Amino acid sequence: MSAPTLLVTGASGHLGRAVVRHLLDTLNIDPARIIATSRKPEALADLAAQGVTLRAADFDRPDTLAEAFRGADRLLLVSTDALLEPGKRLVQHRAAVQAAVEARVKHVVYTSLPSPDTSHVSFAPDHLGTEQALAASGLGWTFLRNAWYSENLAYALPSALASGEWVTAAGAGGVAYIAREDLALAAAVALASDSNGNRTLTLTGTQALNAREIAAKVSAATRRPLTVVDVTAEQLAEGLRAHGFPPVLADVFTSFDVATAAGDLAEVTDDFATLTGRAPSTFDAWLPANLALLAKAH
Repeated sequence: MSAPTLLVTGASGHLGRAVVRHLLDTLNIDPARIIATSRKPEALADLAAQGVTLRAADFDRPDTLAEAFRGADRLLLVSTDALLEPGKRLVQHRAAVQAAVEARVKHVVYTSLPSPDTSHVSFAPDHLGTEQALAASGLGWTFLRNAWYSENLAYALPSALASGEWVTAAGAGGVAYIAREDLALAAAVALASDSNGNRTLTLTGTQALNAREIAAKVSAATRRPLTVVDVTAEQLAEGLRAHGFPPVLADVFTSFDVATAAGDLAEVTDDFATLTGRAPSTFDAWLPANLALLAKAH
């Protein structure tokens, strides 16, 4: 029996590209077994040079997806970035699931988020709906419920470090941050797995840290003062809109803090180590290597 063909969607994005790199370099998968899809396959010429098959896949053109997925045995569905039009992402994902059925894909690995059925994150229903679509599809599935990227701190901390104040509605809630690089490795391992059983894995960092704990670590690492300023969710959303955020995006970012305050992102599990055979990087190890990311745009 021939080895399965593996397909990665969103391969020109940060996560998707890192997944393909782990398939090639960490897991030593034959590039002839890998299909990388993107709206911009021309951005992946370096992968083509290594023998990876490139295909165009536009989730806004669902009629093209089955052909893009043709020949794949296992598919990684990286959740799309369509956040400014509520509901659009779920439509895209459902179309991708239907296309996977039509293309006779055997197993889909999907990047979800922790507790999508109860999370206060504004787009959690997109993830829950996608999980439900996969569960009803007849396909084999793996749900990777990815905890918050450590890299997500780059949305708030550069301006906070510039002003010396981190304005947040997260309260004392913790977040089990995990590096995107670790999540890419986990996705590659899950995609390349020979397991066809359905499973749900919640992939988290080693500890949940609240805003004050993060601020203390970042302040010590950058040698710059950083004070946490507590506000209500309403005050945070109003402030984001005042700084030019579109209302929908202001609501999305506010929901992150609401979810954090509610404890939605604080769960710590061993699922990453169970899947990959190694522990995820600690936040203390990730931080010094990513100071430029957190201190940019002054």
